[in-house]
Amino acid sequence: MILQRFLQNRATSLAAGIVLGGLLLSALPSAAPRQGTGDGGNTAPQVEAHPLIPAFGTADSNRSMIAVTGIDLTGSSILYLVDTQGRHIAVYQATGGAESTQGLKLVGARRIDLDLQLEGYNDKSEYSVQELEKKFAEIGHGQHPAK
Repeated sequence: MILQRFLQNRATSLAAGIVLGGLLLSALPSAAPRQGTGDGGNTAPQVEAHPLIPAFGTADSNRSMIAVTGIDLTGSSILYLVDTQGRHIAVYQATGGAESTQGLKLVGARRIDLDLQLEGYNDKSEYSVQELEKKFAEIGHGQHPAK
C-alpha cells in the first residue's frame, strides 16, 4: 500500500515535470529559417541565431502537493506548486544577485478544479474529443472508421 502510494506520487511528479519541461522547451526561441533578400538579391534562406537557454528543472511531491522548479527565459528560477487536494496552482519567480535585486514574486495563481473538467480548450489536435469518441465507438462496434 505504501509502495503503491509512493509510486503513484512519483509518477504524478514525473508526469508534471515532463509536461512543464515540454512547455519550457516549446517557449524557447527557435532558430527557424527566414526568407530574405540578403546580399545582391540572393533569396537563399537565412538562419537567425538565438542563444540557447538551459532548461534545468526538478519535481517532487507528497500526498497533497506537487512542486516543480525550472528556469524561465529571463534566467530566473521558477517554482510551480500544485495543490492536488484543493485543486490550486501557484507560480513563483525567484531572482538572485545583489541584495537589492533578490526577491520572490508571485507570478500567478488560480483554482484549477474547473479547468480540469474541460474536454478541450485551445486544442490544436488533429481530432476533437468528440471525433475521437465517435471513432472509438465505431471501432467498438466492428466498423472501420472513415479516414
